[in-house]
This record gives sequence, C-alpha cells and structure tokens, in this order.
Amino acid sequence: MAQARTVYVCQSCGAGHAKWAGRCDACGAWNSLVEEKAIASRGSRSGGAKRVGGHGVTFVPLEGEQKRAARYTTGIGEFDRVTGGGLVPGSAILVGGDPGIGKSTLLLQAAAGLAARVQTAYISGEEAIDQVRMRAERLGLAKAGVQLATATSVADIVASLDATDRPDVAIIDSIQTMSVEGLESAPGTVAQVRASAHELTTLAKRRGFAVILVGHVTKEGMIAGPRVLEHMVDAVLYFEGESSQQFRILRAVKNRFGATNEIGVFEMTGSGLAEVTNPSSLFLSERAANASGTAVFAGLEGSRPLLVEFQALVSPSALPQPRRTVVGWDSGRLAMILAVLEARCGVSLSGHDVYLNVAGGLRITEPAADLAVAAALVSAASGESVPPETVIFGEIALSGEVRAVAQTESRLREAAKLGFTKALAAHPGREGGSSPAGMTVERIAHLRDLVGRFPIRRRRSPQAAGVERVRHG
Repeated sequence: MAQARTVYVCQSCGAGHAKWAGRCDACGAWNSLVEEKAIASRGSRSGGAKRVGGHGVTFVPLEGEQKRAARYTTGIGEFDRVTGGGLVPGSAILVGGDPGIGKSTLLLQAAAGLAARVQTAYISGEEAIDQVRMRAERLGLAKAGVQLATATSVADIVASLDATDRPDVAIIDSIQTMSVEGLESAPGTVAQVRASAHELTTLAKRRGFAVILVGHVTKEGMIAGPRVLEHMVDAVLYFEGESSQQFRILRAVKNRFGATNEIGVFEMTGSGLAEVTNPSSLFLSERAANASGTAVFAGLEGSRPLLVEFQALVSPSALPQPRRTVVGWDSGRLAMILAVLEARCGVSLSGHDVYLNVAGGLRITEPAADLAVAAALVSAASGESVPPETVIFGEIALSGEVRAVAQTESRLREAAKLGFTKALAAHPGREGGSSPAGMTVERIAHLRDLVGRFPIRRRRSPQAAGVERVRHG
C-alpha cells in the first residue's frame, strides 16, 4: 500500500523541500513553496519490500532505415520558420509567454492553417466554446475546419486522443488548467503541470501526432511555468513583447528539429497577428536621421540577419550613484562596456545617468552588439551623431580589442539591401569573405579607433600612461 507524505515544492523551479521555508534554496524565489502530497511506494528500497520486475526493452542497431514523415505546415511563414519548417509528427512543442501577449490568437490562426492540410483539434481549458468561436469570427476564421473541445481532465483528453480517429495535431490551451486524477495538488502547481505534460507528450510520441502545449508565465513567477517542462518537450517557443506595443517576437529557445534562437516577427492588428516578412525595415521605419545617441546594429537571430537600432541617452547626474537603465539588452554587459570605455579609452561616464534602449521591443543577446552600444554611448556623450548610412557590429574584449563575429557577409548583405553603404566592424578573421557591391567596410581593431571618430573629451587612461612611462624609461 502506498504511503502519502508531505513535501514543499517551489512553484518557480519545481525543487522539492522537506520543510517549508520562506525562500527556495534552488532558485532563490521568495514565498514560492507550496505544500503537496507525494506518494511513496512501499515497493521501493526504503520500504524493504521486494521490487517488482519490469518488462525488458528491445534494442536495435544504430544503423537502420528512418521513417521521415512530412512536416505539418501552418501556412504562416514566420511560425513555420521558427519551428524549423513545420511541425514534426510525434513531437511536443511548448509555447510560453505572459498572459495576454497573444498566444491563443496565434495558435488559433495556426490551427486554422493546419486544418486546411491535416486534421486539427483545439482543446481549451480556459474558455468556453462560444468564446473561442467569437475570437475565430473576429479573426475571420469562423469557417476553418478546426475541431473544438473544452476540457480540463487529462484522462478525458487522453481517451479522446487515443482513439482511432485521433487528430494529426492537438493544441492544449493551457497546460496550467489541466489536472490529473490522483494528485491532490491544485491545477497549475508544479506537480499537476508536470504530470499533465508527461501524459500528453507520452501519448503524442506513442500515437504519432503533434501536440502543442500553451504555458503561462505570470509576472510574479509564482505559477509553475514553462521552465519546469523544457526538458520534457522537443521545442520551446517563447512569445515575447509588450502588450502596449504592436510587435511580437516568437523565439525558439530549444528545438530538436530546427535552429535555436530563430525568431518570427508579428504585428498585432485589429484582425489578429500579421507576419512581418522584413523585420529590419520595420524596426528602422521610425528612425530619426542625424540624431545623436543612436546606432544601427547588424545582428543575427538564428539564421536570420536583422538590423535594429540602439538608442542611448547620457546626462549629468546629481545622484551619488548614477542610474543605469537598460531595456532590451544585458545590464551587466553595459557595465562592462562603460568600464572598458573608461579604462582603455579615457571616456569617463561615472558621473552620468546612462539609459540604453533597443527600439521596437526586441531583446538582443548577441555579444556582437558591443561595438554598436559603445558607438551609441559615445555619440550621446559627445552630441555627434553616427552617420545615418552606417551599420556597426563587433564584440569588445576587456582589453578594448574588437573581435570578429560570425556570418559577417550575411549581416552586410542585409544592410546593403536596406540602403546602408558603410559598415564599422572588426577584421573578418578566418571567415574572410568580400563585401557586397556598394558597401564600404572600415575595420575597427580597437575601441579607441571608434572613440576617436567623435569629438569627445578624453583623459589619458592609466594603461596608456603606463606604456608611455615604460617607453621613456
């Protein structure tokens, strides 16, 4: 007979604790431990009873014929790009994002596109059928051949999807509303979310249909979110963006059947989410010409080159500790760039407030943005604008050296396509390659080469002074 024992599970990371505490030792979240009932079988070694034997597994040679099934495409180019060309039969995909960001809207549009090609089911645990129909009518998808259902019991859903006339694609909206019988935890807790996802993904792989799970991430981080499930699914897609902005970014942070960090760009309109086929021109559409403190970065998201604008503002501060505010970039990397500017180039911004923003709501994680950020900062501090026809990219080392980045040619081609004629970048290194026609590339070997282009007052850095003392004996 099974014995029930009490454990305290963190709703942010899923770590278990023997007793309650105000702070989770694993992730550091406060007030996130919730009491749950765990089942300990007497058949375990701790109970002393004999372990029940299982059935043996069948081994096959590594070499063998592969069954390559065709992918299921939605007809939405940006969605299919992020998934690696469509949905793979038997795969499990997790789509996460903040509430209200547009996950249900996007997946209903994807379901309508899939229904034109394969049998598709949309199972909602949050809304009634009439509510889903109202959204479909607003999106102009009322006549799409999508099969609707409302359910929160995983057992009922598994029984329907395990039938002979099962769909080829099933969308579960959302995994936080599902519950498994036998667990005393409430829906949305780590135990219920993990058990529900396990049942659905196991069935999808056994029966060969694709399943898409929707996962919410609350702003407080108290509900078990998609991070608990990342190791259980084949692909994890995050829907990013601010509800106050019209742009949405679908990003693949994990994909066993495609490239990671691939992005799809959408624009929220009155009739749903419209895909943006040329996001570079969209992010630069409202760019002000000859404005100081701005620099265009030629970046790379997955396999897609992307041009975005960095905006910087530097102002004298009366505070003992000046502000450092960053939106869309890593604040730690900004601190590093400021330190390199002061130590290696003699540009001190320690008495100034520094604000940095990535235009359009995009989040940049690529180290190649270092040089563009430095250019925006020096431009803001000097009041001199970066030439509007120039793009900038390169990684800055702690020594001030500018290092080459990958796929330089792709970045330059995207910049030339949008009318840019000049690029500031590091030496291409091993990659080499030629510049597109009409594009002039000026090589930046050290951050001082960039700073020297702006009329900014500099002091002699300690490193340069030391070198001079050694030189003159």
